[in-house]
Amino acid sequence: MAWNADATPTVPDAFRISAEAVPRQRLGRGPLFCSGKPISLSDIHSPMFVVGTVRDHVAPWKSTCKIHYQVEADVTCLLTSGGHNAGIVAPPSEQGHSYQVKTRAADTPYIGPDEWLRAAPRVEGSWWPEWTKWLTARSGEPCEPPRMGVGRVDGHSLPDAPGDYVRQ
Repeated sequence: MAWNADATPTVPDAFRISAEAVPRQRLGRGPLFCSGKPISLSDIHSPMFVVGTVRDHVAPWKSTCKIHYQVEADVTCLLTSGGHNAGIVAPPSEQGHSYQVKTRAADTPYIGPDEWLRAAPRVEGSWWPEWTKWLTARSGEPCEPPRMGVGRVDGHSLPDAPGDYVRQ
């Protein structure tokens, strides 16, 4: 539960932007606008891996399953045991977790969350290896990461991790 106790300072604008944008622009209800251009879920055709948790108070899992009828893409939906934080960050080495996972191909009919729950097999253990397997199947050959501090944002070099904001 260290995640909940994290006192790392963040950029104040991140919270201001989030608090202002979320109530007005709900992605599932219509397009969002980024730099004046509309972005809509219906524009997504790439395979998706969507994770929900059984006891999530922020994003209830039945709401996350709505993605099945909002995109024309292969959707792998995974429901993990636990709540909003613990269900996501629980490491693979920690015992006592389980998940359900099922993929719906883009060209197959929608099934509701209750039907999905009955059809998705339960697997004991952490969901992280399942996500790793999904990513590996869609990734290229491993390569060396870029050197630290060589990225650029707005014409400026990025600092080495953890970044300047941590020291502010």
